[in-house]
Amino acid sequence: MSLHDDAVLVLKEYEGQEELRQVYLDHLAAHPDGVWKACTAGHVTASALVIDPERGRVLLTLHRKLRMWLQMGGHCEPQDASLAAAALREATEESGIAELSLLPGGPVRLDRHPIPPPCHCHYDVQYAVLAPRDARHEVSDESLDVRWFAYDEVADVADASVVRLLDATRARLGV
Repeated sequence: MSLHDDAVLVLKEYEGQEELRQVYLDHLAAHPDGVWKACTAGHVTASALVIDPERGRVLLTLHRKLRMWLQMGGHCEPQDASLAAAALREATEESGIAELSLLPGGPVRLDRHPIPPPCHCHYDVQYAVLAPRDARHEVSDESLDVRWFAYDEVADVADASVVRLLDATRARLGV
C-alpha cells in the first residue's frame, strides 16, 4: 500500500473533526502527491505528542525555524510505510528517545495550518506516543531545545494547537 493510500484509509477511519477530515480527503483526491513536501498546494505531515502520563508531562521541542514550542513532527519520507510510522519516526528523531510507542487508536487530532511559500499549508495528522519511564531525550539539529513540561505548563509556553492536542490526548488516555 502506498503512503497516499494509507493516508486516505487513516482519514476515512478517523472519527471526529468531520468537516476538516473531508478537507484532507478532498485534498488527497485532488493531489496524488499530497503526502510529499514537493506538493506546493499543501501536503500531509505527521506529528506526535510525546507524553509521560505517569508523571503528567509532555516533551516539546523548541523548533529551530519557528522558535515555538511544538510537538515533534514533520514531513513524510519515502521510507515511511504509513502516517503512523512517519509520526513515530519524527518523534524518535526529534526527541532522541528510541523506545517510544504509539498510543493505540490512530490519530488523536487533525490540524491544518498555513506555512510560508512556496507551499501553502500543512495538513497535519497528529498522533501521541508514550515515553518509557525515565526516558532520556536529546536535542536534534531541528531544535533549539527539548524539554519536559507539566500538563498545566503547556498553555504558558505553546500555542493553542498544542494545547488542543494535549487535551485530546489526555481525553484518549482518560487522565
